Amino acid sequence: MHSQPIDFRHTLVAKHPERLSQIRYLLADSGLGLDNDITLFVEAWSGSQLVGCAGLAANVIKCVAVNEQLRGENLSARLLAEVENAALECGHFHLFLCTRPCNRERFARSGFWPIAQSGNNAVLMENTPQGIERYCRSLRAKRKCGENIGAIVMNANPFTLGHRHLVEQAAQRCDALHLFVVREDASFFPFSARLEMVRAGVAHLPNVVVHEGSQYIISRATFPAYFLKETGKVQQAWSEIDVLIFRDFIAPALGITHRFIGSEPFCDITRQYNQTLHDLLASHIEVVEMPRIKATGNAISASEVRRLLKTQQFSRIREIVPDSTFAHLETHYRASAEVA
Repeated sequence: MHSQPIDFRHTLVAKHPERLSQIRYLLADSGLGLDNDITLFVEAWSGSQLVGCAGLAANVIKCVAVNEQLRGENLSARLLAEVENAALECGHFHLFLCTRPCNRERFARSGFWPIAQSGNNAVLMENTPQGIERYCRSLRAKRKCGENIGAIVMNANPFTLGHRHLVEQAAQRCDALHLFVVREDASFFPFSARLEMVRAGVAHLPNVVVHEGSQYIISRATFPAYFLKETGKVQQAWSEIDVLIFRDFIAPALGITHRFIGSEPFCDITRQYNQTLHDLLASHIEVVEMPRIKATGNAISASEVRRLLKTQQFSRIREIVPDSTFAHLETHYRASAEVA
C-alpha cells in the first residue's frame, strides 16, 4: 500500500450518501464517530482502499482519520491541505477544528493555532494566529465606560418575558450591558429572526449593547463532538471551551465584570453549563444567577412558547412574551385563516 499513489476525491454527502458506510468504518477504526452536519468529505484512496478522510461542515473541519498503516507518512497534512482547498472553493477562508489534545501538535504543524482547551477532552483550533485577536479588536471598539460592565449570552429561541426580565434586572445593576445573541442557525427560529426579536425587546434600555454572536460564542448544537464518545464529555468540553473563550478573550476586550444568567429549573444541560460558569469565572468575573419569573404559576421558557406555537395557542403565548415578540410571531407563524 505504501508504494501506491494516493488519489484524493471530493464527495458531496447529499449526492453520494452511499459513500458514508466506508467513511464510517475508517472513522470507527480511529475511535471516531460521524457528525451528521458534514456536507463534504475529502477522501484519500490507495488503489481500491479508502485510507484517509476529512469532513467539512460549513467552515469547521471534522472527522479527520488516516488508516493506521499510513500514519507517520504525512497523509493527514495532505488531507488537511485538500480539505482547506475545498473550503476555499466554498468561500470559507477562516476555518476551525476541534480535536483531542493529543493531536494538537499534529494540527499545529499544518497551520492551526489553539484557542482554548478542555482538559484532556478537546482543544479548539483555527487556521490563523490572528483570528481571535481580530475579533477582540472589533469588540474593543464597542467598549463602554463604567465600573460595572455586564454580559448576557442568550439564544432567545424566541425572546420571552423571562429574557426581558433578566436583561432589565441586569441593566439596572450595570453601567453598560453587552448582550450576545448566539449566532448559529441550529434553533427553531433562524438567527436573523432571533436577533430582530431581541433588539425590539430591549430597545427601551439605553445602556444595552446588542451583539451579533460570533463563532467564538459556541452553540452546543454545532459543537464538533465526533471524537468524544460519552455525552457527558461532549457537554463538559463544549461548556469549558465556550466559557474559557469568554473569560480569556471576550470579557477582557470589553472590560466585563459581571456575567448574568437565569436559573434553570428545566434543562440539565443548561444547569450544568451554569455550574461551569460559576467554576471557571470564579475570581475573574462575578456570576449573577437570577431566579426565573413565572406566568400562570410556571417558570417562563422559550420551549413552552415553541410548544404553544405548534398548536397555535396565541392567547397563551401573549401571556409569556413581550408585545414585540408577539407581533413577530403573529406576522410570521400564525396559520392563515381558512377560506370558507
